[in-house]
Amino acid sequence: MQDALRSVRPRHDDPFVPDEVTPKDLSPAARHELKTLSKENAEWVARHLAMASSLIDENPELAHQHALSASRRAGRIGIVRETLAITAYATGDYALALRELRTYRRISGKDDQIALMVDSERGVGRPDRALEVGRAVDRGALPASVRVELAIAMSGARLDLDDPARALTELDIPELDPDRAFEWSPGLFAARAAVLEELGRTEEAAEWQTRAIVAAEALYAASGLGDLETIEIEEIFETALDEVSVVEPEDDQPEAFEESGAAVDEADPQSEEFTIEDEVDEILAEAGIDEERIDD
Repeated sequence: MQDALRSVRPRHDDPFVPDEVTPKDLSPAARHELKTLSKENAEWVARHLAMASSLIDENPELAHQHALSASRRAGRIGIVRETLAITAYATGDYALALRELRTYRRISGKDDQIALMVDSERGVGRPDRALEVGRAVDRGALPASVRVELAIAMSGARLDLDDPARALTELDIPELDPDRAFEWSPGLFAARAAVLEELGRTEEAAEWQTRAIVAAEALYAASGLGDLETIEIEEIFETALDEVSVVEPEDDQPEAFEESGAAVDEADPQSEEFTIEDEVDEILAEAGIDEERIDD
């Protein structure tokens, strides 16, 4: 009977992992979580997680298959369930993303993916529930970057409910500093531009869209200069990119390009395949903004 059940069970073909991909391609924090596994299994899971991370942007479906493979051997590991949730979200399977995010939260005790939970609730057509989920966390206990992501997700839920005025209010947070660029600034500025445009305040929308572009370019340019965490933007509309001054971080400032638990695809600032324009286009596309509107 057991053999009969096994024969009809869906078979999962593990996607190919190149020999050059090793556990070292995964972040140290993620590898540490896998130490409860046997050495052989930990290495196998780590390689699939590394593949999922490297493929998430260019081929989310394949990245998801790698995450599924990892989850079959290490389903009780937080980083595995987190990766599975992120890849499910990237493929548009918001119901699965929600399930995995809840499991990850239960395993890890962390709220660092709360914004993705809010967005996933939106994805399954429950903006009211999305707002409830977002309001249930202590925002003061969240890292600044997570608070910003949550504010953007909450603003989106307000837009889903045709309430742009309150959507704008959601973005009125201390991290909204028009004169300095942190890692989260381009996305936050772009989100504010989108809401202002929804409100018909087109001139203000154009200004914040420009801020998003300048901040993205400044941060991208500075990414090759060292461990600098914030950019001072002086006279943002009049200063050329090469005149933007870079400020050394203070002790209480958040890190600019903080690495999450999963491996991060670190773009080389000198790479011909990944340009400033690509970065800007990606940021604006995520916020639903067409850069060409600024010229209209």
